Amino acid sequence: MLKKQRKNLETIKKLNMRAPHVWLATWFGTGLMYPAPGTWGTIAGIPFAIVFFLLGGKYLLFAMILVFYIVGIIVSNKIEEETKEHDLSMIVIDEVVGIWVALLATNFEPTHILIAFISFRFFDILKPWPISWADKKLPGGRGVMADDLLAGFFAALITGGIINVFNL
Repeated sequence: MLKKQRKNLETIKKLNMRAPHVWLATWFGTGLMYPAPGTWGTIAGIPFAIVFFLLGGKYLLFAMILVFYIVGIIVSNKIEEETKEHDLSMIVIDEVVGIWVALLATNFEPTHILIAFISFRFFDILKPWPISWADKKLPGGRGVMADDLLAGFFAALITGGIINVFNL
């Protein structure tokens, strides 16, 4: 763990921490939190999804997924270009988009959000096929974003199934 944190500190030194693309990629710094930056990024994405849902329903949330998926590819590519490293753990905009996808299967009730969170983290961490394929085979920002998009999709299926089967 300490070795990984030292490596991340060296990587951070390569970045302009005031640059907007760094703040977006790390989702306003939550990707710099340890341990488990992906979990912190996922948690940090939930309030934004709730606000989008309250302002415009699932249509606005879906639109924001599309927008931030593209933004995520761009900022991930830029950080990879600057650091010469692929899919750094500090990049968590992908987790944010992934949890938003999972939350599409909910009505934003607290129990539903918790189920979506657990399901998404399960798929994001274990990366079963085709999530693992996207993670390993797609280059640059596309690879960074696609595996979490797929994890969110599978989490949405599981979340929706649990909600419907148990009538939650």
